[in-house]
Amino acid sequence: MITVKNLTKKFGGFTAVNDASLTIEEGSITGLVGPNGAGKTTLFNVIAGVYKPSKGTVYLDGKDITGLEPHQLFHKGLLRTFQIAHEFSTMTVRENLMMVPGEQSGEKLLDVWLKPSKIRAEEVLLRNKADEVIEFLEISHVADELAGNLSGGQKKLLELGRTMMVDAKIVFLDEVGAGVNRTLLNTIGDAIIRLNKERGYTFCVIEHDMEFIGRLCDPVIVMAEGGVLAKGTIDEIKSNEQVIEAYLGTGLKNKAAS
Repeated sequence: MITVKNLTKKFGGFTAVNDASLTIEEGSITGLVGPNGAGKTTLFNVIAGVYKPSKGTVYLDGKDITGLEPHQLFHKGLLRTFQIAHEFSTMTVRENLMMVPGEQSGEKLLDVWLKPSKIRAEEVLLRNKADEVIEFLEISHVADELAGNLSGGQKKLLELGRTMMVDAKIVFLDEVGAGVNRTLLNTIGDAIIRLNKERGYTFCVIEHDMEFIGRLCDPVIVMAEGGVLAKGTIDEIKSNEQVIEAYLGTGLKNKAAS
């Protein structure tokens, strides 16, 4: 679904992504791991249109999407979440979800005046869709809670829910486990697996929690110093001496040994 060829992103004299090439297969949950500063989030940002690449090409379903803006990629079904959740804090969970689909009639001033019945009908459909998402994610108990009052894990679930409000083809999840307790992380993992298996979502997941990556992801891609170091199953990555010794440290080595 995604092909990245010889992608480089420089910030002045600093090279954050260095001639990286990789593929993300349709229907997969692909893990992207590596030490801090490896270039993972920058790679996400280039693919998602936040940054323009210094060189290289990105393809979605075989079509060149290099340099497209995030809103253009959104309409093509490419979405991303952030390490720090971006919610509308003074709106409820349900309202946050209803805000997602673009080109709503209520956004046009003339429609507000001339087509109120059309707007009401759209809002009913959006509310029904939001309630379906809320039920799927098992967060009905906070549906009417202000998003700013949610816990870190609940905010990550809300971000995942946003991707369900449109026809997402591929979702890039940036450190979905950051600041999330183990119980909620398991809930998030369950939702990702269900979306993948039941609704055909393709995911690419940045995460430092190797247990979480191992549970969800196949394959796993390792980045280091801006480039792709290795790709394989979680067991292959854990037993890769170059990965263990040079980049992921003794913590992974001990886990591999156990």
